[in-house]
Amino acid sequence: MKEKKLGLMSLILMIFTSVYGFNNIPRSYYLMGYAAIPWFVIAGILFFIPFAFMVAEFGSAFKDETGGMYSWMCKSVGPKYAFIGTFMWYTSYVLWMVNVSSGIWVPVSNIIFGEDTTSTWSLFGIEFLSGSRLLGLMAVLFFIFITYFDSKGIDKISKATSVGGTAVLTINIMVVVGSIIMIIARGGQLEQPFAGMESLKVPLNVAYQGSPIMLLSFIVYALFAYGGIEAVGGLVDKTENPKKNFPKGIIIAAMVIVVGYASLIMLVGSFTNYAEVLGADSITLGNVSYVIMSNFAATFGKVFGASAATQVALAHGFARVYALIMLLALAGALFTLVYSPLKQIIEGTPKELWPGKMGEIEADGMPKNAMWVQCAIVSVMILLVSFGGDSMQKFFVILTAMVNVGMTVPYMFISFAFPKFKKLQGIDRSFVIFKSQKSANIWGYVVTLTLLFANAFAIIQPALDGDFKTTFWSLSGPVVFGLAAWIIYNRYEKKMEAADTKTDAVKAEELEA
Repeated sequence: MKEKKLGLMSLILMIFTSVYGFNNIPRSYYLMGYAAIPWFVIAGILFFIPFAFMVAEFGSAFKDETGGMYSWMCKSVGPKYAFIGTFMWYTSYVLWMVNVSSGIWVPVSNIIFGEDTTSTWSLFGIEFLSGSRLLGLMAVLFFIFITYFDSKGIDKISKATSVGGTAVLTINIMVVVGSIIMIIARGGQLEQPFAGMESLKVPLNVAYQGSPIMLLSFIVYALFAYGGIEAVGGLVDKTENPKKNFPKGIIIAAMVIVVGYASLIMLVGSFTNYAEVLGADSITLGNVSYVIMSNFAATFGKVFGASAATQVALAHGFARVYALIMLLALAGALFTLVYSPLKQIIEGTPKELWPGKMGEIEADGMPKNAMWVQCAIVSVMILLVSFGGDSMQKFFVILTAMVNVGMTVPYMFISFAFPKFKKLQGIDRSFVIFKSQKSANIWGYVVTLTLLFANAFAIIQPALDGDFKTTFWSLSGPVVFGLAAWIIYNRYEKKMEAADTKTDAVKAEELEA
């Protein structure tokens, strides 16, 4: 039976769902206000569109390879480079697991109480086991629970929780429609006044005002918001008339995503006065989405004359609905991602690379031994960060910084390998966007340098303000995991050399005999 190909609209929708993340919008508004919008446009031009085209060329040329990005980089540069890049891509999910396991208690709190009360939680009233430390302990227990169920092959929970993805789309539509209704009802007035270019240049967050390094460090948030485009690589040969439709689909999807992010940041300002709603110390990067969504419901009630008590009821009610949706979406993603990236990197690389029994895949398709090693690493990282003695606000700043840097650094390996890929001879070139070696070189290095400078600013900026802890944790992921990958591969090379030496010795003995 002939495989059904993706039409242009289906392709655009697949790219959109792979990349677009609603949570990036309230977080960006919280960090920068309307001034976040230009950075999303810059990141789209310098990173998202060219990188998506690079991934598409890689995916088309190596469509028969099973190793994904490992195969791309292995054939373009070499196996050690490919392994370090792929290992860092995998470990970015480890950092994401640390973040989600710790942050998942915020939606749980919203479901129970209608607001985030995690900063007041304590175990038996013990001060030492409260706040971020208690969340860390709960996160470890939760992650052990997830690993245990996934190791039993019970991954069907993720299918049930996929309803969260559809529900998040519904939230987007509700925010757009509800915001427009409120703007019309108020005669075009926005809760946060928009002063044209001034609002796009000057951040609402005082911490970002007058600090070029802070402004430049924000681009990592925008780059992170475009993450997930590596998944686009496998869609080229599944698309109808790919030479025409694929570049068109990338450009349209990119425009929709950039405009979508920019428009929704504007709409958040239509119902959220920055100073009034986001000025409290209790607001963190972990709970800001729930604060803004609660405010959306309360403001909607206020616009149509609801009483103060009704506004509070609407805020708590909508916070519970939004929290349930996010809990389903995050839990579903966690149940899948606990084994999926790990399985992909183990299956895509030689089994001998992995120490002990880590490289074994069980009959049910689960890399159980590696999953428990992963569980131990995630648990240790959660405890180290959560017991660092920081406020809840600082706790989530560190977690978010770790994930943003950790998930964007591996893309540098792919973009840097692209010019070398263009020089390869005798491979499938049926899909080409960058027509010359010169254009491949220029855009390969533009994307690499954009990622490099953005991450450098994001890592250095906290230290310049005296926050060495955030800088340490931001840098620790790429450095520690990059070094671990190098050690693992060197160990593999020595093992292979020893095996070759032994084989040669046996052959020599046989010849002598």
